[in-house]
Amino acid sequence: MIKRWENAFGIDLGTSSTIIYQKGKGIVLHEPTVVAIDEENGSVRAIGTEAQAMIGRTPGRLSIVYPLKDGVIANYDSTTLMLQHFFRKIQGRTPWFRGARIFISVPSGVTNVQKRAVEETVIHKGARKAVAIEEPLAAALGAGLPVEEPIGSMVVDIGGGTTQVAIISLGGVVVSRSTRRAGMSIDRDIIDYVKRRYNLAIGERTAEELKKAIGTAVKPEENSQMTIRGRDQVSGLPKTIAVSAAEIYELLDDFLQSVTESIRLTLEQCPPELAGDVMERGILLCGGGALLRGLDKRLQDETGVPVIVADQPQECTALGAGKMLEFKELRA
Repeated sequence: MIKRWENAFGIDLGTSSTIIYQKGKGIVLHEPTVVAIDEENGSVRAIGTEAQAMIGRTPGRLSIVYPLKDGVIANYDSTTLMLQHFFRKIQGRTPWFRGARIFISVPSGVTNVQKRAVEETVIHKGARKAVAIEEPLAAALGAGLPVEEPIGSMVVDIGGGTTQVAIISLGGVVVSRSTRRAGMSIDRDIIDYVKRRYNLAIGERTAEELKKAIGTAVKPEENSQMTIRGRDQVSGLPKTIAVSAAEIYELLDDFLQSVTESIRLTLEQCPPELAGDVMERGILLCGGGALLRGLDKRLQDETGVPVIVADQPQECTALGAGKMLEFKELRA
């Protein structure tokens, strides 16, 4: 029986990052979900980390493509090429997941058609079996929550393209809510703010670095600053400015209100017994957005519910897909 599952993978195919779990080895790949394409001949120039390094630095003939939008495959050709590239990095010359069993995450609430499209994309390239599982369920499983017990567990998964709030019980999602306010939308907010406030054009990488370095969900005790460079919108020349943590804190308010409102609406829609479980057990915070400073404290103050950050917030979903492999193996 074990041999049937030796070539098995769990994939967190996210809008901003792709993480792959291999049975028996753990996390074997964590790279950006980005592809650089030569517009002149349609060829792929770079994928993953190499493509991310090109963002904002490409010549006119190269374009940066994000194969997923809001957690759903938007460009099937680019997605297929990207996955093929990632599996070659993992397995060398071995045909990518030929005959493998794959559990691949999808956002909660996607249609059955969208789920089948994800599964068929993988099977088309040789996988023996592909199963699409909902990201909040996989994240809860990866964080060690008792998802198969009759206990309500709430997960807030803040990814690159979507923020998903879900209450899970008895191995399924009871109620969920998804919003497109997430990590990448924060980056766009920062870009717009710097352009409006300082007449400075900056790129996505600079915005993300600013968010990671001084971004905070609670009022900063010390007003730290970060120096950034960009192009002056008036003169067209390079320019350097300093942006403060207080500015980013105020800028994040709209995003944080969106997350808080999603939590409240989800709790309103769930059965009272499960809501009571959540009040007692707390909310699990995962995804790359969980790393934002003070986010757990801010959400706890806003909702009155204890908030816990997962031990490995970025890898929860991939780890959960891997644990799903183990569950299925035991039941096979």
